[in-house]
Amino acid sequence: MGNIHEALKQRILVIDGAMGTMIQRYKLEENDYRGERFKNWPSDLKGNNDLLSLTQPQIIQSIHKEYLEAGADIIETNTFNAQKVSLADYGMESLAYELNLESAKIAKASLTEWRAEDPSMRNDHGWVAGAIGPMNKTLSLSPDVNNPGFRALLFDEAVEAYYEQVSGLIDGGVDLLLIETIFDTLNAKAAIFAVKKYFREKNGTAFPLMISGTITDASGRTLSGQTLEAFYTSIRHARPISIGLNCALGAKEMRPHVEELSQIAECFTSAYPNAGLPNAMGEYDEHPEETAGFIEEWAKAGFVNIVGGCCGTTPDHIRHIAEQVKGLKPRTRPLVEDSLGEKKTDEELVLS
Repeated sequence: MGNIHEALKQRILVIDGAMGTMIQRYKLEENDYRGERFKNWPSDLKGNNDLLSLTQPQIIQSIHKEYLEAGADIIETNTFNAQKVSLADYGMESLAYELNLESAKIAKASLTEWRAEDPSMRNDHGWVAGAIGPMNKTLSLSPDVNNPGFRALLFDEAVEAYYEQVSGLIDGGVDLLLIETIFDTLNAKAAIFAVKKYFREKNGTAFPLMISGTITDASGRTLSGQTLEAFYTSIRHARPISIGLNCALGAKEMRPHVEELSQIAECFTSAYPNAGLPNAMGEYDEHPEETAGFIEEWAKAGFVNIVGGCCGTTPDHIRHIAEQVKGLKPRTRPLVEDSLGEKKTDEELVLS
């Protein structure tokens, strides 16, 4: 595996597109999700995409390979909801560690196969990011409109669930950790705390950490009410390798927020938008050429270090994005002052 810090200094990296969009193309039914192991499970399982890492691993591995062949440098594990808080919807809390472990192994196997096809070109390319989603419960907002002080989840419960997820991902062999689609910064803080706790207790070298938030509407705020600058300020202590935006918006709508982030972030920046906004049927109509055109403009303006796609994007979208940003210069990170007033990059501050 190549050094991602060095790669990010040299070129714009590409992250993969939507796992869920690709799974939908297989038109799987209830029995496909259940497989033999869960054929008698008491609740419906269709829609539990993370479970496919156990029941249909060949499908997940095939999707990873498609994105790698399309030009993705970073592929995400199939673990967006693979922690026990979200898995409780299916009564599958006990599977959290196994799902993360196996999903990470599948992604690593896909990367190994892809590299083997042309090792001379690919030995210094390709990373697996352990995908850590936002959970289906929030720490900042009450689900009961009549009781604004009520919380369906405690901070320590979120930390415990994320810690187990991180353990499975790292044991499965991921190269990076990605806390993504953040709409509640307190959930993200729980995930960050779990990551830091894991490496502190294991006495290990911390893995590169990517963080990606979600601006939910034209107001430029997260669902829990923070502005983009406030969101960044709230999580910058984690010293992520990158901070970015994904989901909720198409590239056209996301542009001003990507520009703002590029001006305030001391680390690398990422952006992977949806394929436009959903239509009346909840589907995405933006063609790969359109998405790639928007992202190419961001790259030429010097806004980004990592780009890719979220909901509705496919290997075709990633292929066009990769082609459009190839050879373009990555965003240059600003220098910041250390405690002695010396100007350093964020990476140098972490290492000092």
